[in-house]
Amino acid sequence: MKEVYVFDAVRTPRGKGKKRGVLAHVHPVDLAAVPLKALPQRNNLDPSAVEDVILGCVSQVGEQGACIARNAVLAAKWPENVPGYVLNRFCGSGLQAIQNATGMIGSGQMDLVVAGGVESMSRVKMGADIEGLDFAVGNEVLKNDYALVPQGISADLIATKYNISREEVDRYAEQSQQFADVAIKEGRFKNSIVAVKGPNGEDIVLDEHPRIESDYAFLSGLGAIFKTIGEKELDAIALRRYPELKAIQHVHTLGNASGVVDGSGIVLLGSEEAAKQHNLKPRARIVATAVAGTEPTIMLTGPVPASQKALAKAGLKADDIDLWEINEAFSAVVIFAMRELGIPREKVNVNGGAIALGHPLGGTGAILLGTIVDELERRKARYGLVTLCIGGGMGVATIVERIG
Repeated sequence: MKEVYVFDAVRTPRGKGKKRGVLAHVHPVDLAAVPLKALPQRNNLDPSAVEDVILGCVSQVGEQGACIARNAVLAAKWPENVPGYVLNRFCGSGLQAIQNATGMIGSGQMDLVVAGGVESMSRVKMGADIEGLDFAVGNEVLKNDYALVPQGISADLIATKYNISREEVDRYAEQSQQFADVAIKEGRFKNSIVAVKGPNGEDIVLDEHPRIESDYAFLSGLGAIFKTIGEKELDAIALRRYPELKAIQHVHTLGNASGVVDGSGIVLLGSEEAAKQHNLKPRARIVATAVAGTEPTIMLTGPVPASQKALAKAGLKADDIDLWEINEAFSAVVIFAMRELGIPREKVNVNGGAIALGHPLGGTGAILLGTIVDELERRKARYGLVTLCIGGGMGVATIVERIG
């Protein structure tokens, strides 16, 4: 296998996923095109040299339908010879796109690929792709053989099974807001963020979702949101798989779960030959990648086995990793992963995570990889690991090593 290098990572700011969010006026195709437009200028690169554009997108309907990757290439006014395709591994889609590109470059089939993802959650609602169907999408095998529930119920199930308290999830959420606030004030995201034009022509350069006022006192007063959506019926379905628990303790709220936002991010990856040919400076190399399947009711424990597989492939231990980005789908997901993998809090999501900054489903994996490369450079640290939990019971993980 050839070495695969990260040359650049570019993202938009994240806007609240609602009608009045700062990016709600931006068509999803244009949102995906923003970092594509910036990439050639940042790297003095002829975009016709890019052999493929791979984008993750979860709700591939409406304005995000057809092939948003190819449409974004066209909207960015890139040369027509550049192809693109879109994939869906739910919340892991952006990182999966990077792993697909890694495979193509590492195998020698391609030398220069752009990979990332996009999601406009204000314009294409989460779940729009299965609108009118149940969690089994009308399939009798899934309905009869698996206890499928919403992810919020799964997160509360993790908290119940592994004794994660309401105070713990709120304290963690408070830290996410605090860390993000420091990162923004210190300009730690400036290297990767490119401006999006606002409705009045203004440059939008800051993530909209963080709320530093969300301290523990505020967070602890919020209602447990997943207790209000068909609790008895959905809990009963989940407890078919875990009858020993008797009941589910609902601890997750709008304050300790990931924010619904719009955003996109891409990563430029390539081989040593591409670096030489196009005068690109490697910032990091892809050390190992992995995906894992897990039990589909509890669903969100996938970062643990995926990270373990990636570490084993790399010949590393959890202690060898300097920085971790564990997607903050819900507080309990990160707390569980830290416990199981033995990771100290000071290594995890040091610039805040999706609780504060938001989780644009298809784009988050690519955004997190850019964040960890930036932070490895800032700290002059060596190894970083990015991992996300995934609906249906999966996990994805990628290890990078800083160069220089």
